[in-house]
Amino acid sequence: MKDKVLIANGQGFWGDSILGPIRLLREGPLDYLTLDYLAEVTMSIMQKLRSRNPEAGYATDFVALIDRVLPELVEKGVKVVANAGGVNPHACKDALLEVARRHGVTGLKVAVVEGDDILTDLDRLMAEGEGFDNLDTGAPLAGIRDRVTSANVYLGAFPIAEALAQGAQIVVTGRGTDPGLVLGPLIHEFGWGPEDWDRLAAGTIAGHIVECGAQCTGGNFTDWREVPDLAMVGYPVLEVEPSGEFVVTKHAGTGGRVSVETVTHQLAYEMGDPARYLTPDVIADFTSFRLEADGEDRVRVSGSKGAPATPTYKVSMSYADGWKSVGQLTISGPDALAKARLCAAIVWDRLAYDGFEYGPDERLEEFVGAGECHAGIEGGTSADPPEVVLRLGVKGPDKAKVARFGPELVPLVTSGPPGVTGFAGGRPKAQEIIGYWPALVTKERIPTQVTVFES
Repeated sequence: MKDKVLIANGQGFWGDSILGPIRLLREGPLDYLTLDYLAEVTMSIMQKLRSRNPEAGYATDFVALIDRVLPELVEKGVKVVANAGGVNPHACKDALLEVARRHGVTGLKVAVVEGDDILTDLDRLMAEGEGFDNLDTGAPLAGIRDRVTSANVYLGAFPIAEALAQGAQIVVTGRGTDPGLVLGPLIHEFGWGPEDWDRLAAGTIAGHIVECGAQCTGGNFTDWREVPDLAMVGYPVLEVEPSGEFVVTKHAGTGGRVSVETVTHQLAYEMGDPARYLTPDVIADFTSFRLEADGEDRVRVSGSKGAPATPTYKVSMSYADGWKSVGQLTISGPDALAKARLCAAIVWDRLAYDGFEYGPDERLEEFVGAGECHAGIEGGTSADPPEVVLRLGVKGPDKAKVARFGPELVPLVTSGPPGVTGFAGGRPKAQEIIGYWPALVTKERIPTQVTVFES
């Protein structure tokens, strides 16, 4: 058993900089590189892509990354764990094996973890007694069942550990917990079991700290003026010990900052009850551990406590929830705010004249530059900004009614007050709204499968 495992996370979301993981490989030693691509709405987008093309439905950015770094990965023996499989992990695996073929790399083992996608099993599971009631509202799924577009279970970390135990250098998963990308390698390396609750909690906390990439190394930090060289911010590296104690750091010589304060900022991210952070593997107590400086750009985390996991998985579902149309124009001063308000009123009045009225809950009206981001906070509103970005939009179940809004925005350029510009994007179109439906499902009803392929 190693006395320390180095795990870095180089991707906080699908769209994060490709330079993050590339630099992590170049700038210092690693055992594992994790990459987090999935958000709730991403699954529905991927499902739609796969419905149009059976070879789509995964994070193509991941394949492009591996294409750039595969020789270096093989040379250094760094293992990669990514949830880039989305709703089509086998297609992602096939694309990775093709990359290996182009590079002349043989013997590369790529594992696929599956079982999270339950879209085609929903009716069977409901017949077996799973209600999939909405965790926020308590409403039964039956009311929107015919509009569900994706349904994915948040799997835990043990299938990832199983894939690594089978010799995989790259592990591709679908939906799982974000911290599980880090916890899986730790389970594999240190032999942690399902009842090692304190260690599993420590691995979960470590994974949570790094899951948003550079957000724990100085990105999005309140005291941003104190963070050096954000252009070359170092992505986070974990040094984890068999006991579960770990250090959050970054490669030497990189930008950014790792301090108790930057780590604490990230710890508060997406936090419900901090004493009961629920995952499929453990309930982690985020009030139990200690943070302390451990040298320059090093924070040690110790004393993590955990409790047995619940008997259910969380399920993330998306469903068709109507239509929306949003557009914007730039209104220049003088009197930019007053002119922008007049523009908004003109649009609504013209639509009403043509028989299209939208209630307060059906329309959006924002004046960006006039205190919109901090509306209601004293001192956050400028009475006469030099320019204002007017954002207008509508939503509703009737696509035709939503689509009627777009043609009335651009005419303001010649039939509204002076100073209207920024219309190069053309008319806004009606777009589908994707609703989010969180639910629970009994673990015993969700089998998982790990398969390893070789180039």
